[in-house]
Parts: sequence; structure tokens; C-alpha cells
Amino acid sequence: MARSGRKSGAQGKFAGGDLTGSSAKSLNKAIDILAALGQVPEGMSLPDISLMVGQPKSTIHRLLTALEGRRFVRYESEARLWKIGVEAFVIGSAFLRNRDIAAFARPVMQALVNDSGETASLYIDDDGEIVCIGQVECRQTMRVIARPGGRAKMHASGSGKALLAYYPAARLDQIVERHGLAAATEKTINTPQALRRNLEAVRGAGFAVDDEENALGIRCVAAPVFDHAGEAIAAISISGPASRIVNARIAPLGERVRSAARSLTKSLGGSEAEPVIPQE
Repeated sequence: MARSGRKSGAQGKFAGGDLTGSSAKSLNKAIDILAALGQVPEGMSLPDISLMVGQPKSTIHRLLTALEGRRFVRYESEARLWKIGVEAFVIGSAFLRNRDIAAFARPVMQALVNDSGETASLYIDDDGEIVCIGQVECRQTMRVIARPGGRAKMHASGSGKALLAYYPAARLDQIVERHGLAAATEKTINTPQALRRNLEAVRGAGFAVDDEENALGIRCVAAPVFDHAGEAIAAISISGPASRIVNARIAPLGERVRSAARSLTKSLGGSEAEPVIPQE
């Protein structure tokens, strides 16, 4: 549909900021438009938006013009399609930044502890190292304790490898170049080739294993948590003495951790589709 009579940067009900009763109704319709566009990233035509929202094309066009003036939507003239604009992304990103991942993760970790009998932890990447931002301890007399704020090298930890496995190759190389592959124990992976082979196995299994690579006598199983774009943003792990996390328990524990990571991914609004796989 041609856009004759449209004024660039037009000021509508959302430019002034005052909300009367009629403005509130218009706001609800505008939110419906944004919700519709959010479901179709490739964009929608004016008739399609009108059909999905259930409002006349004249009403939809007026609201789209106002939203465009505030950069919540944008119009591609050649394709005659409306798409989500940069301001909607900015607000959505603010929500992502302000969420307390540890708070969302705590009930998931508690359930994991109850199910596995081992300590559960949550880690994020901080400039190429992993940092613990939450932990729920098990009740075993012998248990692993990693206080929030504790750090470890990514290549020598289950959570670190769970994240590295889904990083782009360039980022992996950057982390290795910056931090090296120092051996924390005799079992630490200390060559780029061995690390890449291990990360390929992590992607195949869906979880990573720290087999006494960070500390002798300690084993850890970890799985990645993904954001809305399918990128790894955190890792959940369970850890305990190697005498208790024996080989026969690795696969079952890995599935439990994967399930917990999927649950947290869903709680955070992360993508349930296939995660981003790094390209070599």
C-alpha cells in the first residue's frame, strides 16, 4: 500500500507523553502492533498487520507513523514492510541487562541439588574467565564450595568449557591468546588442539565435564544457558568429590544438568531452538 500523505517523523499520541482515556486505548493497539511485528522478524505489510491486530488499515497506519517517529518501528519502502525498530530493541535490551539471572537460577539449582545430591553452581564469563554468581550447597559432609565471586580459567573448568563450546571460533582464539592454557593439574587440557576436540565432544553431548582438571579429586558436570538469540550466557554445574561422581554417574548427571539449563533458559526467555554453533 502506498504511503501518500505520510509525514516523516510525525508526532502522534506517543510523542507528547500524555495519556487520556482515548490515548490509553491507542496505546493498547500500538502494543498489539509491536507484539505482532515481534512475531515476524522479516517484517509485515500494512494489510497483514491490520488482519492480525484486527483494526482498520487507517488506524494501523496512523499508529505505525507515530511509532516510527519514536523509532519503535521502521518502514522498508522497497519491500513495503514494517519491522521492529531500534528503540524497541533498546528497551528489550534494558530488560535483559536488569534481570537477576542468579535469582531466576536459584530454584532451578535447588531442584538440581535435590535431584542429584551434589552442589549446584551458576557461572558467567567475565573477560575470559568464569565467575561464580550463585551456589546451592548439598548436604553431603564432603562437598565442593565455590563462593560467589570465585574465579577459574575457562579451559580448566566444566562451566567454562560449557560456554566455550558455543562461542564463535574467533572469540575462543581470543580467550586462549589472552589467558593461555596453563595447567592447573596434570589432567588440565593444555593445547589448543586438545581443547577444540574436547569442545566438539561437549557440543555432541550437550554438557561439559571437568575431570579433575581444575582441582585434583574434584569432578564437575556443566551445561550452558542460552539467551533469546541462542548464545551461551551462563552455565549451570554440579560438582563433588571424584570418589562420588564416578564414571557411571557422568552421563545421568549430564542429562540432569542439561535439563536444569534448559529450564533456566526458558525462564530467562531464551531461545528453545537450536543454539548458535560456532564456525571454524
